Amino acid sequence: MLGISTYCLLEEPLPAALDRLSTLTGLIEVVDEGPHFITDTDLFDSYSADFVLHAPYHGMNIACIFEPVRRASVEVMTDCFTVAAEIGAAVVLHPGYFAWEQEREQADRQFRKSLAELTRAARELSITFSFENMGDMNFFNLRTPEDLAIIDGTAFTLDVGHANLNQCLPGFLETGFCHMHIHDNNGKRDTHSPVGEGDIDFAPVMAAQRREQATAVIEVRSFDGVLKSMKALETL
Repeated sequence: MLGISTYCLLEEPLPAALDRLSTLTGLIEVVDEGPHFITDTDLFDSYSADFVLHAPYHGMNIACIFEPVRRASVEVMTDCFTVAAEIGAAVVLHPGYFAWEQEREQADRQFRKSLAELTRAARELSITFSFENMGDMNFFNLRTPEDLAIIDGTAFTLDVGHANLNQCLPGFLETGFCHMHIHDNNGKRDTHSPVGEGDIDFAPVMAAQRREQATAVIEVRSFDGVLKSMKALETL
């Protein structure tokens, strides 16, 4: 079963988005920030779907060399973990970034510190979390398969569109992953386009998803794009 991210309905209140998406799928990934930031977990009692939370990411940097910023970012992530525990959801995180090449080693140490703290929090709350690969933005962690070493065996979410931007999707498809973000692009811009509107060959993508028995959500910009993507993926 393919899930859907609330990303396609960010202009609508979260309850309205859940109402619309729950008619199409039993797996919904909630973008837990902005208009869809979760303030009341009782909302989820009304739905039978399974949920994944995409943790807040704007302004967050769990690899920040400035310790107060790193600690605050981890606190936001652990608050998301607490919400996830209440609704029985897994969590997807961004892996942080460094601002200057000269800071990379220090940022890596900060990331490892955050990873240890997040792993401990997840264990205490009995939830699971994973890191997703990032697009072609300089200084972001986890852009290529070789970068997987930094997450040290933590679960991995394969973002198909981001991998295509870094020209390394085939390599990522050979790795292990537990979850997948599905969207298309032309290899130049992170457009989160519907499947079929970019240059990604989704046949091997879906074959790898089945092989790994990974959950997967469509993460495109519009509701119409979700419908178009679902139709395009039906025969793969």
